[in-house]
Amino acid sequence: MSAPSRARTGRRLPAWATSFGTQIVIGLVAGVLIGLIARSMPKAGDGNPNWLVGTITTIGSSYVGLLTVAVIPLVFTAIVSSIANLRQVANAARLAVQTLLWFAITALIAVVIGIVVGLIVQPGAHTGVAATAAAEPKSSGSWWAFLTGLVPQNFLALGAKTTVTNGVASTSLSFNVLQLLVIAIAIGVAALKVGEKAQPFLTFNAALLAIVQKVLWWIIRLAPIGTAALIAKAVATYGWDALGQLGWFTAAIYLGLALVFFVVYPIIIRVHGLSVRRFFSGVWPATQLGFVSRSSIGTLPLTERVTERNLGVPREYASFAVPLGATTKMDGCAAIYPAIAAIFVAEFYGLDLSLTDYLLIVVVAVIGSAATAGTTGATVMLTLTLSTLGLPLAGVGLLLAVEPIVDMGRTAVNVTGQALVPTIVAKREGILDETLYDADRNGDPFADEPADEPETREAGTGDATDTERVAVTV
Repeated sequence: MSAPSRARTGRRLPAWATSFGTQIVIGLVAGVLIGLIARSMPKAGDGNPNWLVGTITTIGSSYVGLLTVAVIPLVFTAIVSSIANLRQVANAARLAVQTLLWFAITALIAVVIGIVVGLIVQPGAHTGVAATAAAEPKSSGSWWAFLTGLVPQNFLALGAKTTVTNGVASTSLSFNVLQLLVIAIAIGVAALKVGEKAQPFLTFNAALLAIVQKVLWWIIRLAPIGTAALIAKAVATYGWDALGQLGWFTAAIYLGLALVFFVVYPIIIRVHGLSVRRFFSGVWPATQLGFVSRSSIGTLPLTERVTERNLGVPREYASFAVPLGATTKMDGCAAIYPAIAAIFVAEFYGLDLSLTDYLLIVVVAVIGSAATAGTTGATVMLTLTLSTLGLPLAGVGLLLAVEPIVDMGRTAVNVTGQALVPTIVAKREGILDETLYDADRNGDPFADEPADEPETREAGTGDATDTERVAVTV
């Protein structure tokens, strides 16, 4: 007869002390303190960063690298799995059209706000930046980028770039998410056409997707450490002194971002009968990581995760809409920023913008990010806007001093919008799992991981299993 187990007598920590949300906040606070300490320390020899700056830089970049590594297997397996389950999703074509339509609607609102803020604040008329800072960027946006970048060059949509520094050559790899989408969709459709013979491949793909998501969950649990390192690096190394010269411009950018984030998005959510608080508590892990990492692509795995698990968007739809949004849906980088920056450049060089010019800014913001999909970024969109308006591309160099600072807010808004649109479309089409959306998280964006995490949910039913209701955000 076995001895009876004895009850634990030790005191347990309160729930708030062990919650993921609290850990993230602690990471942010610790990061600020570490960054201030690192900033006050003397530099190493030859002007190199001190050991603390080097340490937090390595930790932060390593964490973003871990998330970025998960992008290719996650997007590929999720898209193929979604294609295989398309028969469970009604009106798949309608979902795609609605997604692109809401990308355009939110971009239109954001760029109008950017223009209005730029005209009111007049950042170019309140700047101390010198004309000698002007410099053309190494690359610029093109209306043909969509067509030239759509065709994959290899199976994994990888690209290589070799740079030579002090006689030493180094090669780095990158990938194009848009091309990866094309490859995955083609393989998924082909698997459906092949039929029964492709079933072993689809079964393997589903198993691989479950494995990738498990690994991703482990990476996500490291977010407090990555957050601390990334925010510490920002405090220690970013050019905060430049705010004295470009303070009005930076303030205008953040004012525009705040209006979209705190006014436009909540209005859209409420109009569709959803809780604003639930949305922001659900998307918060991705928003904060986007802010400190400054990478929509690096944050993509987490954005897709919270969109599905926290906000209740079916995986079959989320795995398509979120990666597409990461390349074409950027209210911060592709709408607010280029609008205000174009006004800044025009004012700096004493050039007047006509009503036609403002309409062109709107056109570039609404369809330009789609035209440059796969290469979209703040600099690409700004150069595309400036060249369309006939403004000097050298004006881009005037704003580089505060680029890291404004990029933090831009990316946070980008990531939030990339989760918002699939949520709204899913709600409009009646496939949003509102049980997951409205689930009580008790202030913790992530629930504890269950022993047997359910990896699939029938799309379009709006129903979740009991386990899923408990593990809302796993």
